[in-house]
Parts: sequence; structure tokens; C-alpha cells
Amino acid sequence: MPNVKANGVRIEYDTFGDLSSPPLLLIRGLGTQMTDWEEDFCNLLADQGLFVIRFDNRDVGLSQKFEEGGVPDIMAALSAVMQGLEIQAPYSLDDMADDAIGLLDALEIKKAHIFGISMGSAITQIIGYSHPSRVLSLIPVMGSTGNPDLPPAKPEAMEVLLSPAPEEREAFIEHFKRGQRVIWGSLPFDEDDINKRAAVSYERSNYPQGVARQLVATISNGNRKPRLTSITAPTLVIHGAADPLIPFEGGRDTAEAIPGAVLLKIEGMGHCLPRAAWPQIVEAIAVLTKKASAKSG
Repeated sequence: MPNVKANGVRIEYDTFGDLSSPPLLLIRGLGTQMTDWEEDFCNLLADQGLFVIRFDNRDVGLSQKFEEGGVPDIMAALSAVMQGLEIQAPYSLDDMADDAIGLLDALEIKKAHIFGISMGSAITQIIGYSHPSRVLSLIPVMGSTGNPDLPPAKPEAMEVLLSPAPEEREAFIEHFKRGQRVIWGSLPFDEDDINKRAAVSYERSNYPQGVARQLVATISNGNRKPRLTSITAPTLVIHGAADPLIPFEGGRDTAEAIPGAVLLKIEGMGHCLPRAAWPQIVEAIAVLTKKASAKSG
């Protein structure tokens, strides 16, 4: 897979579909690699007439690691947030949004549809209000506004979020699978598929230090809701009704904050993109992107 310098950071990426088609940039969530955007899913999106780009965020996968940032104290960061104190993070979600825009620059792409999940949903929102001229449409999925008044994660889901991955391969795979079961929701759970994803992630790059730094960047981002009102791009917010990590209220709050946003609620979906939900998600994205691409030019 190729890599480029984006925003001064080495970013690993790959693509699907026809370069001449409208681009769709996929942004992963906390600690997950671009390979978690499964190839079958990327091909389905490409089949809708999109040039699909997936990449490793900084500090994960094969993109540049930020070891000089050290390993942050997650519990201290959470405590600081609860006390309203400022957090010193090695980098910010705004920096990660600039990485994504830097990747578009490196690929000579002026505008793209932006699709991000979880932490990537927050980055998608930031791109929407910080780089509006680069956006064809926004698709924030299983995310929130950072509004502190929203319901918190369920304790068992928060435990998954805060549990570091084991260093040994089989233990890593079991840890990954247990976590997926907790956040999955009620749609069919394909254990073989999850095992495969876990093995690919481990063999490609198991790097918990980077996950910790990404988590602190997310924690320190604060409440984005006041800035979301400035977004003018066509927006489709997608959220699972059974999400235990970022409850559905987070998606609803996002859609209410962004003028004209459409909210798609997927019954049975948790904090994941299960194959059973792919047809509904891909169809909704196809409708949004075709309309937004036509309007743009």
C-alpha cells in the first residue's frame, strides 16, 4: 500500500474504484486501522460510482507513530475533564483533521465526501466546520457532538474502551472479539469475520501507545456542538439504535446541530458496521453523494 506526506505526517492509504469518480474519504475510529474498512464494504461503495480512499490515522497501523508524545495517563485525563481542567494532549483531533485534508492535498483532490465513524465522526465534523471548501458532503457515523449533557457510555462499553490490548497474538484476538461482542448490538455477529479482522490488525500493527494518545486527543476535544451550526455541507448522520458506547442520543444531537442534516437510525446496530447493515448504509450514502456531487458541479 502507498504512503504520502500529509500535513507533515507519513500517512498510509489505499483506494478503490475509478479515480475520475467523486472521492469518498473514509476516516476510522479510535485505534482502528484502515483494514477495518473491509474491502467488500469499500467495493460496495465504489460500485456506487465513488473513488473510495481509506487510510491509517496518525499513530495507528502503518502511518507515522508519535512516540515522542509518550504514553498519557488516561484516568488523569478523564479526571481533568470531569473537573473542567485543561488537558495537555500530544496532538489534537484538529491535527488529525488536518492530516485528512493533507491526504486530499497529496492526492490532488480539491473536494471529497467525508465519511467517519466514532472518533472519525468527530474528525468529520471538524473538517465540516474548519475546511468547508474541501467538503462535498459529510457522513458522521456512530458519533457525538461532545456535548457533556448527553448520556454516557454504558459501563461495560467504557471498560472495552479503556482496556489495553494484550501483546500476545491469541490473547489479542480474544480481547478484540470480547470487545466486539459488548458493543455489537443485536444484528448477526459473524465470529469468523471478527477473528479475521483481529488477526489482520494484530499482524499489521498492534500499537496500544498510539491508541492512548488518540484517546486523549478525543477526550480533550470538548464540546463541538456550537461550531456544528456553521456547517453548510449536505450531511447524513448514521447511528445505531443499540449503541452502548456512544448512545443514539449522540447521533440525534449531531443531526439537530447541523442545519439540514438527515438522521438515519439503524435498529439493532451497536458501535460497529455489521454486514447486515451494509445495504441500508450504502444505499443512504449513495443517495446523499449522488445528489451532493450533482449539486457541486
